[in-house]
Amino acid sequence: MTQASAVDLHRPKVEYFNVDDLTNIDPKGFVRQVEQYRVEPWGLYMARTSDHPEFHYIESWLLPSLSIRVTVFQFTPAHLRDQDYYVDIGEYAQVGPKKWKSVDHYLDLVVRTGREVELLDVDELLAAHAAGYLDLGEAQRAIETSTATIDGIAAHGHSLEAWMASHGITLTWKWK
Repeated sequence: MTQASAVDLHRPKVEYFNVDDLTNIDPKGFVRQVEQYRVEPWGLYMARTSDHPEFHYIESWLLPSLSIRVTVFQFTPAHLRDQDYYVDIGEYAQVGPKKWKSVDHYLDLVVRTGREVELLDVDELLAAHAAGYLDLGEAQRAIETSTATIDGIAAHGHSLEAWMASHGITLTWKWK
C-alpha cells in the first residue's frame, strides 16, 4: 500500500497591498517595496521585484468580482516553468481608500495558453476545511470559483485574455 503525501496544512494566506506607500505585506509579514500599483474599475495591479530563489519579479492583478488573483512570475533561468499565468482562488477586496487585502483559499490554477488549465492544491483545500480554517461556504465558493474559471478559460480556447475580455477586463503586464 502506498502512503499519501503529507499536506502542508496552514491557515489561509493573507496579504496586504498599500497603494499610497507602495508596499506589499506578504503572508509572512514581510514588507516588500512595490514598483507600481494601478487601480482599475475591475481590480488592482501590482508589480515588484522578488528575492525568491525561483523568480525575480512578480506581477499580479487582484480581481474581486471574479474572486481570483492572476499572476505572472519572471522565473530565473534555472527555474523556468511551463506556465503563462498562475491563478489564485480567494477573496480580494479594497479594504480602505488606498489599501487592498487578499485571502487565499488554497486552490490554484496554472494556465497554459491554448492548451490547458491545471487545478492544484485540492488536498490543501480539503485539509484546511477539515481543520476548520475554511467553513463549508468558503470551501464551496473556492470550488465553484475554480470550476467557473476553468470552464471560462477553456470555453475561450484556453485563453485567459479572451475570457477576461468577455468580462470587459483587459489585463496589462510590464513583462508580457
